[in-house]
Amino acid sequence: MPTGEALTSISTPSRPTISIIVPAYNEEEVLPAFHERVTAVVDALPYEFRFVFVDDGSRDRTAALVAELHRRDLRVELITLSRNFGKEIAMTAGLDRASGDAVILIDADLQDPPELIPQLLATWRSGYDVVYAKRLSRDGETLFKKLTAHLFYRVVQKISHVEIPPDTGDFRLLSRRAVDALNGLREQHRFMKGLFAWIGYPQTAVPYHRDPRFAGTTKWNYWKLWNFALEGITSFTIAPLKIATYFGLTVAMFAFLYGAWMIFETLLYGNPVPGYPSLLVVVLFLGGVQLMALGVIGEYLGRMFDETKKRPLYLIAEHLKTDSTQPLQRSREDDWERTS
Repeated sequence: MPTGEALTSISTPSRPTISIIVPAYNEEEVLPAFHERVTAVVDALPYEFRFVFVDDGSRDRTAALVAELHRRDLRVELITLSRNFGKEIAMTAGLDRASGDAVILIDADLQDPPELIPQLLATWRSGYDVVYAKRLSRDGETLFKKLTAHLFYRVVQKISHVEIPPDTGDFRLLSRRAVDALNGLREQHRFMKGLFAWIGYPQTAVPYHRDPRFAGTTKWNYWKLWNFALEGITSFTIAPLKIATYFGLTVAMFAFLYGAWMIFETLLYGNPVPGYPSLLVVVLFLGGVQLMALGVIGEYLGRMFDETKKRPLYLIAEHLKTDSTQPLQRSREDDWERTS
């Protein structure tokens, strides 16, 4: 093991061990500041910490910067995915390899303050398995994004059979048994906020004010947020299918009543000149309803198709850690990694 004043060594395992998982995608501008702030917080706490950075196929110097942090701080570990799999998968990769008594998930952009970590740990020690940070405000975000996020969480909460906490992101602490439970869920389409809630166990919130991004730009545009919302809705409820069913029944009922009225009117008053414009409107309306219902069904069928392929959730290009002993190893049944 390297020695010297510039290195932070791995301490003895006499104290509880906490793994901090940091998914990162093109975050070279913020990583040094993030590491400085988080180490300033955790170095004052009576725990042993590990930092698991998951590079989700970044195109900048994210991986190189984390490798440099590893050379200076032996608690830093780097998992480099073979391509960009998305944040939900990156968090899963980190959870798969997180050790210790508890795990903390936090983004690298410093919108979630590391200074909240002591409060998360204190709440965990009081008996909770999941301690999630609940946003009281969202500084640095547009009014439209705040509004859509507010509506999304409340719609999901209304239509889902799992109670997903509103105004809550991925910043949270998970106990060892909560992490083990999550690692047993290997579904392809992963809405992690829903999975965090689905596992149950005692959960509670720690309120905080979310800061603006420290540096760089967000990787979430509105199209990605829209697809993320669809992922969350279709992963934890079949309400869209029920809505399509009820809407179809309602349209069919009105069509039946309208048809009965047309028959009655024809028998009573004769057949007037056909109304081609109104007929065209009805046909287009019914066609749109059918296509919409087929789209909803297609969303669920597509997810079933992805699940039947049984592909691994991700592939690892490189795994940089302090205690690696073999150039090539397989750490899970379905995910390969190369250690260095």
